[in-house]
Amino acid sequence: MLRSNMGLQPGERLLVVTDIPAERDWTILPAEDLQELLERAQLARQVAEIASLSFPQSNVEFAVFPCTRLHGSEIPKETADRMAEVEVVVALTTYSLTHTNARSRAVEAGARFASMPGFEAVMFAPGGPMEADPLLIASRVHLFARLLDGADQVHLCTPGGTDLRFRLEGRPGLVDDGILNRRSTWGNLPAGEAYIVPCEGTAQGKLVVPAGWYPGLDAELVFSFQDGRVCALGGGGQLHAQLEQWFQPGSDDPLYTRRRNLAELGIGCNHQAHNPQNVLEAEKIFGTVHLGIGDNLHMGGLVESDLHEDFLQPGVDLTLDGRLVIQGGRWLVDVTG
Repeated sequence: MLRSNMGLQPGERLLVVTDIPAERDWTILPAEDLQELLERAQLARQVAEIASLSFPQSNVEFAVFPCTRLHGSEIPKETADRMAEVEVVVALTTYSLTHTNARSRAVEAGARFASMPGFEAVMFAPGGPMEADPLLIASRVHLFARLLDGADQVHLCTPGGTDLRFRLEGRPGLVDDGILNRRSTWGNLPAGEAYIVPCEGTAQGKLVVPAGWYPGLDAELVFSFQDGRVCALGGGGQLHAQLEQWFQPGSDDPLYTRRRNLAELGIGCNHQAHNPQNVLEAEKIFGTVHLGIGDNLHMGGLVESDLHEDFLQPGVDLTLDGRLVIQGGRWLVDVTG
């Protein structure tokens, strides 16, 4: 990871950051959630220790901050300042820093930034998504980014009931290919998606997320969209109450209207990503599509929010400007680029 993805060089400063339970979390969070936070923080510390041993000519630092419990929420200024002072940041966290001003500021200052929310050690294992051929992934990612780059009208359908339309006019296709060895580059690890920001206010229709395709989702989840935002939320089983609390479809409060924005269309391109219960890995699964809801400002859009959540679509039909490019989860374009 540090050599191939990040290109860490002698004399450079590497900061490994992670989130840990805040004082309130010890009485509020379920025991299994606390355990997950602590195990991931320990993994981050091990990554820092390995980096120190393997790159003795680099300056390796380790920092922790209280978890935000929302993907995309801002972190303490002290930690954000430290990220903006180094050449390389590895954010091995439970809650994502991708959609934060802290991440944007570090990248603007020149840092190469790996965002790894929800990362699990097994992703490093043989056959796992971190071991996938980076050249093959890059060819797929850039191929699909070019398709998105020239598209306008999008139609998304699944056998489970998704029927969603929106526009992309003027928005560039973007890449997450895992090559973060140039100044001010950033992305996820494991990598492997092409993505784009839909035009605000254009999404109309229904997004149906099957059970098992979001962490803890034990029943079908349905988002209804009108004029680019979630207008109703149904199903979701035991997660329904949490999702209602996050999005509050009936509220006019700007906090919640921004959270309900359709923020992202992503295309999974990593043939060694398989786990649908881990969003970081699931959104890279080859043949899937995912939709992000909430913040898009940090991807080039117009809506800033304290939340960004991604929801997977397996077995999808994806049509760009009337051309079917994915059918039943199978690419109809040359996967070699």
